[in-house]
Amino acid sequence: MKKNSIKNTRVNAEVQRELSNIIRSGIKDPRVAPMTSVVAVEVAPDLKTCKAYISVLGDKKAQEDTIRGLQSAEGYIRRELAHTINMRNTPEIRFIVDQSIEYGVNISRKIDEVTRDLDNGVD
Repeated sequence: MKKNSIKNTRVNAEVQRELSNIIRSGIKDPRVAPMTSVVAVEVAPDLKTCKAYISVLGDKKAQEDTIRGLQSAEGYIRRELAHTINMRNTPEIRFIVDQSIEYGVNISRKIDEVTRDLDNGVD
């Protein structure tokens, strides 16, 4: 895995912050769940493409609807991003569902079940 430069790290953080603001306050699409957050952003060094990892609180259908809503609003999001961030190129955004939080909750739940079973003396 290639190490990010300081500039790229700053660009990633700035794009993540602005994407969060745009999604939270700018998008009126009913498909986009209200509990949607931008977990991470990876902007390519040439500033042409961007992977935005999105976490959605809800079931599988809510995640799919949110991604579809964000994809349909990509033009609006890019335009708002261009207005707020002074970059040479405004990257093309690809939205990816990040399930690491959901995975962590499931693992935590399983650990709690195992410790509860051990406390009750069940093998």
